[in-house]
Amino acid sequence: MGFQRSRGATLNLLQTFFHPRQRSLLRANILVLGGLGLAILLSHFPRIQPNAWLVVPLLISIAGTADTTRHMQRRWSFYHAGVILCIYMDMMALSLILFFLLYPYLNLAAHSR
Repeated sequence: MGFQRSRGATLNLLQTFFHPRQRSLLRANILVLGGLGLAILLSHFPRIQPNAWLVVPLLISIAGTADTTRHMQRRWSFYHAGVILCIYMDMMALSLILFFLLYPYLNLAAHSR
Protein backbone atom coordinates (compact mmCIF):
# COMPACT_ATOMS: atom_id res chain seq x y z
CA MET A 1 0.00 0.00 0.00
CA GLY A 2 2.87 2.39 0.76
CA PHE A 3 4.27 1.84 -2.73
CA GLN A 4 0.99 2.98 -4.28
CA ARG A 5 1.01 6.23 -2.29
CA SER A 6 4.61 6.89 -3.24
CA ARG A 7 3.89 6.22 -6.89
CA GLY A 8 0.85 8.54 -6.82
CA ALA A 9 2.88 11.31 -5.20
CA THR A 10 5.57 10.92 -7.86
CA LEU A 11 3.01 11.12 -10.65
CA ASN A 12 1.47 14.22 -9.06
CA LEU A 13 4.92 15.85 -8.81
CA LEU A 14 5.63 15.09 -12.48
CA GLN A 15 2.25 16.45 -13.53
CA THR A 16 2.84 19.74 -11.73
CA PHE A 17 6.40 19.89 -13.08
CA PHE A 18 5.43 19.54 -16.74
CA HIS A 19 2.14 21.44 -16.64
CA PRO A 20 2.98 25.10 -17.39
CA ARG A 21 -0.19 26.56 -15.85
CA GLN A 22 0.55 25.12 -12.43
CA ARG A 23 3.18 26.81 -10.31
CA SER A 24 6.39 24.88 -9.74
CA LEU A 25 9.33 26.48 -8.00
CA LEU A 26 11.47 23.47 -8.88
CA ARG A 27 10.73 23.94 -12.59
CA ALA A 28 11.55 27.63 -12.36
CA ASN A 29 14.92 27.02 -10.70
CA ILE A 30 15.81 24.23 -13.14
CA LEU A 31 14.98 26.51 -16.09
CA VAL A 32 17.20 29.30 -14.76
CA LEU A 33 20.13 27.09 -13.79
CA GLY A 34 19.79 25.07 -17.00
CA GLY A 35 19.88 28.28 -19.01
CA LEU A 36 22.98 29.38 -17.11
CA GLY A 37 24.68 26.03 -17.72
CA LEU A 38 23.83 26.21 -21.42
CA ALA A 39 25.17 29.76 -21.58
CA ILE A 40 28.45 28.69 -20.01
CA LEU A 41 28.78 25.90 -22.57
CA LEU A 42 27.87 28.12 -25.53
CA SER A 43 30.21 30.95 -24.55
CA HIS A 44 33.25 28.63 -24.15
CA PHE A 45 33.69 30.21 -20.73
CA PRO A 46 37.40 30.75 -20.08
CA ARG A 47 37.79 32.15 -23.59
CA ILE A 48 34.51 34.02 -24.00
CA GLN A 49 33.66 34.10 -27.70
CA PRO A 50 30.88 35.96 -29.54
CA ASN A 51 27.88 33.71 -30.02
CA ALA A 52 24.40 34.89 -30.95
CA TRP A 53 22.91 31.59 -29.73
CA LEU A 54 23.28 32.90 -26.18
CA VAL A 55 19.92 34.58 -26.69
CA VAL A 56 18.28 31.14 -26.29
CA PRO A 57 19.57 30.54 -22.71
CA LEU A 58 18.69 34.15 -21.92
CA LEU A 59 15.07 33.57 -22.96
CA ILE A 60 14.95 30.26 -21.06
CA SER A 61 16.20 32.01 -17.91
CA ILE A 62 13.73 34.85 -18.34
CA ALA A 63 10.92 32.27 -18.54
CA GLY A 64 12.24 30.66 -15.35
CA THR A 65 12.39 34.02 -13.60
CA ALA A 66 8.80 34.76 -14.63
CA ASP A 67 7.80 31.36 -13.26
CA THR A 68 9.58 32.17 -9.98
CA THR A 69 7.78 35.50 -9.59
CA ARG A 70 4.44 33.69 -9.84
CA HIS A 71 5.17 32.34 -6.34
CA MET A 72 5.20 35.75 -4.64
CA GLN A 73 2.68 36.07 -1.82
CA ARG A 74 0.91 39.14 -0.50
CA ARG A 75 1.89 38.53 3.13
CA TRP A 76 5.40 37.93 4.36
CA SER A 77 6.37 34.40 5.42
CA PHE A 78 9.49 32.28 5.31
CA TYR A 79 8.27 30.82 2.00
CA HIS A 80 7.99 34.37 0.63
CA ALA A 81 11.55 35.08 1.82
CA GLY A 82 12.78 31.93 0.07
CA VAL A 83 11.08 33.02 -3.15
CA ILE A 84 12.80 36.41 -2.87
CA LEU A 85 16.16 34.64 -2.49
CA CYS A 86 15.36 32.59 -5.60
CA ILE A 87 14.56 35.79 -7.50
CA TYR A 88 17.93 37.24 -6.44
CA MET A 89 19.60 34.07 -7.72
CA ASP A 90 17.68 34.44 -10.98
CA MET A 91 18.83 38.04 -11.38
CA MET A 92 22.47 37.04 -10.82
CA ALA A 93 22.15 34.26 -13.41
CA LEU A 94 20.51 36.64 -15.89
CA SER A 95 23.24 39.23 -15.41
CA LEU A 96 25.92 36.56 -15.96
CA ILE A 97 24.23 35.39 -19.16
CA LEU A 98 23.97 38.99 -20.36
CA PHE A 99 27.66 39.42 -19.59
CA PHE A 100 28.49 36.34 -21.67
CA LEU A 101 26.31 37.70 -24.47
CA LEU A 102 27.54 41.31 -24.56
CA TYR A 103 31.16 41.22 -23.39
CA PRO A 104 32.71 39.80 -26.57
CA TYR A 105 31.09 42.50 -28.68
CA LEU A 106 32.17 45.27 -26.33
CA ASN A 107 35.66 43.81 -26.22
CA LEU A 108 35.83 43.76 -30.04
CA ALA A 109 34.76 47.39 -30.16
CA ALA A 110 37.54 48.36 -27.73
CA HIS A 111 40.26 46.62 -29.79
CA SER A 112 39.17 48.10 -33.10
CA ARG A 113 40.19 51.65 -32.13
